Amino acid sequence: MRIGIGYDVHRLVVGRELVIGGVNIPFAKGLLGHSDADVLCHAVCDALLGAAGLPDIGHLFPDNDDRFKDARSLELLRDVAGRVRAEGFAIANVDAVVVAEKPKIAPFIEAIKTSLADALGIDARLVGVKATTTEGLGFIGDGLGIACHAAALLE
Repeated sequence: MRIGIGYDVHRLVVGRELVIGGVNIPFAKGLLGHSDADVLCHAVCDALLGAAGLPDIGHLFPDNDDRFKDARSLELLRDVAGRVRAEGFAIANVDAVVVAEKPKIAPFIEAIKTSLADALGIDARLVGVKATTTEGLGFIGDGLGIACHAAALLE
């Protein structure tokens, strides 16, 4: 058994779609990044890569490589899951916490779990997704960004 952790954060800006866990969430702002800036997919990627002892997401999909410009992070996650399997591991489960003041993520959690499970090739019951706020504290509390913490267990 191997465990990995991942973390990601992106700034919220006007003029971008908000994508979390591969699901488009209606909101006035989206996350800024080279790809679609899906913080949840990015954090899960790094958790999986860390558990497998592979290079991190920034190494595999660098933000100065035009191949990944506006990439769907769910596809990057699908690629990472394949790399993890190629190393001889099975994904036992993933768990994540999305940290956002707004919008409320709870109404989308089941769709997000299904989306992640599909990309990972595992049962949705093996995917945990929770949401929390910072109670108005810091840049997330000020509505300037969204972060995500993730853990992954490999066997």
